[in-house]
Amino acid sequence: MIDQAGTYAFAGRSVKRLGYGAMQLAGPGVFGPPRDRNQALAVLRAAVEAGVNHIDTSDFYGPHVTNQLIREALSPYPDDLLIVTKIGARRGEDASWIPALEPDDLARAVEDNLENLGLEALDVVNLRLMFDVHGPAEGSLAAPLQAVADLQRQGLVRHIGLSNVTPAQFEEARGIAEIVCVQNQYNLAHRDDDAFIDALAAQGVAYVPFFPLGGFSPLQSAALSDVATRLGATPMQVALAWLLQRAPNILLIPGTSSVAHLHENLAAASLTLPEGAVTELDAIGR
Repeated sequence: MIDQAGTYAFAGRSVKRLGYGAMQLAGPGVFGPPRDRNQALAVLRAAVEAGVNHIDTSDFYGPHVTNQLIREALSPYPDDLLIVTKIGARRGEDASWIPALEPDDLARAVEDNLENLGLEALDVVNLRLMFDVHGPAEGSLAAPLQAVADLQRQGLVRHIGLSNVTPAQFEEARGIAEIVCVQNQYNLAHRDDDAFIDALAAQGVAYVPFFPLGGFSPLQSAALSDVATRLGATPMQVALAWLLQRAPNILLIPGTSSVAHLHENLAAASLTLPEGAVTELDAIGR
């Protein structure tokens, strides 16, 4: 079970800092149906039963697959469950990721998320910038963000977040709409957002790292393995615990298609890293 004290005020809710990311429930390459549909449904139900109340998804996972699984597994949704989705891309027939940031694209994406999740309004929508699919790149986000803000005024979106953005883009966005979270790549080895995280923490804005365990190339480090051995934990549990101790505004969404791995990830919420271990781990990204 998740430590009840490990919560953060996010989008008007109190959410557990260790949530769940649904991306891995789709097929290989986040495309097509899962290998085992029943197991995918079981993972979602096990997450909520274990206390998870923050699930991250997108209708371009599959596409449509993860949202339809979430609806089948969890609807009618628990009152405290916060579902966060993202828009700004679509999938090609070859499984490619295609930027989709025009107003019509964004409106259609919101409609698809609503339909496949079975909701009348989306709790949080992250505008995912695709100027560079490999990481943030500077460029104005005013036009697509204004389109999302229009959807918010229509009552289809309750809160707005940003994904794959720079600090300058976040500042531009704040002049257009209230931003409740930033979702960028960050983990023990990928530390580009260190200063950004601290600035967001000071403003009470949630930071949700994607690929918290390295993504498609899992974290590997002798120092990480050594710390894990000493603490009687797995390296991935230590990597998650390090993130939870890194800053109070960090919310985690590790994904998995295995119930056993889900519980292993959630156990990281009760793991406290000694100061010496944190110092060792900090050196990995430097």
